[in-house]
Amino acid sequence: MSEEEEHIESDENGNTPGSDEQVVHLSGMYKEWFLDYASYVILERAVPAIEDGLKPVQRRILHSMRELEDGRYHKVANLIGHTMKYHPHGDASIGDALVQIGQKDLLIDCQGNWGNILTGDGAAAARYIEARLTKFALEVVFNHKTTQWLASYDGRAKEPMYLPVKFPLLLAQGAEGIAVGLSTRILPHNFNELVDASIRVLRGQKPTFYPDFPTGGMADFSNYNDGQRGGKVRVRARIAKDDNKTLRIYEIPFGTTTSSLIESIIKANDKGKIKVRKIEDNTAEHVEILVHLATGVSPDKMIDALYAFTDCEVSISPNTCVIEADKPRFIGVSEMLQVSTDRTLELLKMELEIRKGELEEQWHFASLEKIFIEKRIYRKIEECETWEEILETIHKGLKPYVKDLVREVTDEDVTRLTEIRIKRISKFDSFKADELIKKLEEEIKQVKYHLKNLVDYAIEYFKNLKKKYGEGRERKTEIKTFDTIQATKVAVANAKLYVDKVEGFIGHGLKRTESEYVCDCSDIDDIIVFREDGKMIITRITDKTFVGKGIIHAGVWKKGDERTVYNIIYQDGKMGAAMVKRFAVTGITRDKEYDLARGKEGSRILYFSANPNGEAEVVTVHLRPKPSLRRTQMDLNFADVMIKGRGAGGNIVTKNAVRKVVKKEEGISTLGARKIWFDDVVHRLNSEDRGTYLGQFRGEDKIFAVYQSGNFVLYGNELSTHFEDDLVLIEKHRPAKVVTAIYLDGEKGLYYAKRFTVEPGFRNKTLFIPEEKDTRLEMVTTKKHPVVQISFYKEKGKDRDPEEIDLVEFIGVKGFKAKGKMLSNYRIKDIVLLASEEEEEEEEEIEEVILDEAPDEQMPEKSTPESDKEPDAPLTEVPRKIVPKNPGGAKNQISLDLE
Repeated sequence: MSEEEEHIESDENGNTPGSDEQVVHLSGMYKEWFLDYASYVILERAVPAIEDGLKPVQRRILHSMRELEDGRYHKVANLIGHTMKYHPHGDASIGDALVQIGQKDLLIDCQGNWGNILTGDGAAAARYIEARLTKFALEVVFNHKTTQWLASYDGRAKEPMYLPVKFPLLLAQGAEGIAVGLSTRILPHNFNELVDASIRVLRGQKPTFYPDFPTGGMADFSNYNDGQRGGKVRVRARIAKDDNKTLRIYEIPFGTTTSSLIESIIKANDKGKIKVRKIEDNTAEHVEILVHLATGVSPDKMIDALYAFTDCEVSISPNTCVIEADKPRFIGVSEMLQVSTDRTLELLKMELEIRKGELEEQWHFASLEKIFIEKRIYRKIEECETWEEILETIHKGLKPYVKDLVREVTDEDVTRLTEIRIKRISKFDSFKADELIKKLEEEIKQVKYHLKNLVDYAIEYFKNLKKKYGEGRERKTEIKTFDTIQATKVAVANAKLYVDKVEGFIGHGLKRTESEYVCDCSDIDDIIVFREDGKMIITRITDKTFVGKGIIHAGVWKKGDERTVYNIIYQDGKMGAAMVKRFAVTGITRDKEYDLARGKEGSRILYFSANPNGEAEVVTVHLRPKPSLRRTQMDLNFADVMIKGRGAGGNIVTKNAVRKVVKKEEGISTLGARKIWFDDVVHRLNSEDRGTYLGQFRGEDKIFAVYQSGNFVLYGNELSTHFEDDLVLIEKHRPAKVVTAIYLDGEKGLYYAKRFTVEPGFRNKTLFIPEEKDTRLEMVTTKKHPVVQISFYKEKGKDRDPEEIDLVEFIGVKGFKAKGKMLSNYRIKDIVLLASEEEEEEEEEIEEVILDEAPDEQMPEKSTPESDKEPDAPLTEVPRKIVPKNPGGAKNQISLDLE
C-alpha cells in the first residue's frame, strides 16, 4: 500500500486512534499541573471558608485541641504533633497558625510567652508555651452532633468538613492569605459590634459596622467600600504632645510594629523629611514611643510630618475573598455577615431539632418504663422460653397503652425494657416518674416554642454571648475622618535653593561660586521663577534646572497661597505704556510658561517685588526727559492698586518712557485679617468655610480652647494646630472676655462656680479646676450674662423646686486659680445653661479701597488667553499707613535701571 493509503489522522497530541501509546505535550502537562497546584493552594491553604471562617490548618488545629480538651493546658508542641494526623504540611505551618490564632485572644487561652503584636516579638519555642480552648470556643465553635465529617488526608481518621461556628468568626478575627494568582485580606472587627450587627440582620435591618484593630489608633473608613477590592482604609497612630520638644506615640496603626514604626521615622529623618533629635522606645504592655524634636521644630507641624512621611499613617487595601462551594468568591463584609447569621440560625435550628428529638425519645422511654413497671408487664415474661416469645409478650402487654405514646413501640424499645434491673424495678417511684415526664414535657414545649420563634431565639442567643464574653472587648480603634496633609507644607527644609540669574539655572546642586543663595527649602518643594521678559514658570526643585535667562526672582511656591502678593510694573510692548498690577499665584500647571504682560513683543518687567503678607510699598517712577514733559518723576503707592488675578492687564502708570523705578518707602500689609473656621469632624482649623466660624485673625491673635479635663490653652492661629479629642470650647481669644465655669469637687462632692479672665501670656496647658480625684468640669461658657437652672434630688421624700442662678450676680470675676463659690448645699441632680439671645460681637471695621483703573480701551482683554486667567484673589484689602523704612530697597524687591 502507498503511504497516502496508510495515512491515519491523529489527535491534537499526536495520539493515533487504537494505539496503546499516549503522547502528552510538555506544555499541556505544565498547564494541568499548574491549575491543580493553584486550585489546591487556594482551596486548601490560603483562603478561609465562608461556612466557618477558618482555613484548613486552623480548622484542624481547633479540632485537635477539642479532641485533647480536658480543661487543662497542653504543651503547644503536643498540640502540633496531634494536629499532624490531619494536616500534611509539617509542624512549622501548624505552629505559626496556632500562634496567630492565640494572639487574636478569642479562641485559645494562652500561657507563656506568645509574642507581642505591638513590638513584633515572636513567641517562645513550642515546647515552652501552653494552650487550651477558651469557654467561648467550646460553646460557639464545636458541636459533634451538627458536624459533617470526612476522611483525613491518609484515610486513617475523620476530620470536620466545617466546624459548626455560631458566630461571625471570620469578621471577628480577620484573615490574610496569598495564594497563586489570588489573595485575601479581611480586616478584624469588634466583637460586641458584630453581635449587635447580627441582631440587626435578624431583625431585617441593614447594619453598618467597621473594622476594629487590636493595636488601637484612629482610622478613616470613608472609602472602606464594604471591605471589597478598590476600598482603602487610612489608619493613624495616636500622637500626643508631652511638651513643646517631645511627642509621645501611644497607639500604632494596624499592620505595623513599634520596631517598624521607629525604623520609618529614622529613615524619614535620614532623608531630611523631618528633624528628630532622639527616639526612645519604652513599650511594654502598652505602646510608648517618645520622639524628641530638634531645636526650632514645631510640634504641631511635626505631627503632620510624621503622618505624611512615616508609618504613623498607613493605608490598608481590604480584599474580602472567601471559599464558598469550593470556589473563590469576592463579597462584601455585609454579605459575609448575612451568610454567617443565616448559618447561625440554621445551626441553632438543627440543635433545637436534635434536642427536641432527644427529649421526645426520653419522654417515650420514660412513659414505656412507667407502663412496663406499673402494669407489671415484666411478670408476664416469666413463663416465656424464647426471646421471640418475650418480645411478643411485652408487645402484647403494651398494646392497650400505645395510643398515648408519640410513636409506635419498636423491638429496640422492648429490648431496652428487658435490660431494666430488678433493683430499679423494686425501687420504682411512680411520683418521681411522673415528675420526670412532666419536666420532659415542659422542655419539649419550650423547644417547640423556640423552633416556632427561631429568630427571637437567635437574638437571645447573641445577647447572651455579648453578656458572657463581651466585657473588656470595647472598641479600640476610633472612627474619624482625616484631613489631607500636603507633604510640601510639613516637610522640613533639607536643601538650599540657588539661582544662576545670568545663565538661567535654578536648583540645589548649583556651584556656590557661580550662583546666588535664595533660601532653604525641601526637596519636594515647587519653585516659582519670574523673568525680565515678563514670563513666569513654576517647576519642581531638582539639582539643576534651566528656566530661562534673565531671572529676576526665584522662591518657594505653596499651592493655594493667597497671602503672598507680587507687585510689578511692566512695559506693555517695546514702545508701550507702563502698567502696574498686583496679584497672587494660587494654582497653575507645573512647567508651563505664563505671560504676566499682555503678550506683546518687547514687553519687559520694570519693577518687581514679592510680598509674603501682601505688603504694598511706595515707589518712585523716573521718566525719560523730553521737552514736552513737565515732571520727570512720580510716586506710586501700591496700596492704591487692587489685587487681581495674574492674567489681568493692570492699570496704566504712564504712557511716557520710563527710565527706572526705585522703591521709596516700605509698606505694610493691605490684606485683611484671615477668616478661620474649626472643623469639628477632623478637629482642625481651616480657611475654606468648613465647620464653626471662629473669626478674623491677624498675626498675634490667639485661639482659646477648653478641655473636659479642666485645662485651657491659648494657641496661635496656625492652621497646622492640633487639638485634643476632649475639646469642649473653642473660640477666638479676647482678653477682656470672662470665662464662667462650674465644676464638681471630687473630694467634697459639691458643685462650685467660678469666673475669670485669661491674659494673653499663657502658652502651655493650664488647669483651672482642683486636682483632687473625681473632680470634673461640668460646664464652661464665655457668655456675657450666663444663667443656669439647677434641679435637685429628693431629700426625705420631699421634692425641691429648681432654682435659677444668675452667675454674674452670684460670683465676681477672680483669678483662674480661685476655688470659686459653692452653688448649693443640697444634692444637685442637673445643671442646665439657659438659652438666651445671642450677644452681638463688635464687628471689625474694614475700609474699602477704590482703585483708579485705566479705561477698558486701554486694557484689551485679548492680551491674555482666557484659559490662563484666574479670578480675582478673594482677599479683603485694608489700607494701612505707610511707614518709611529702608528706602533703598530690601530683600525680594527688584529695581531695574533701564538707562
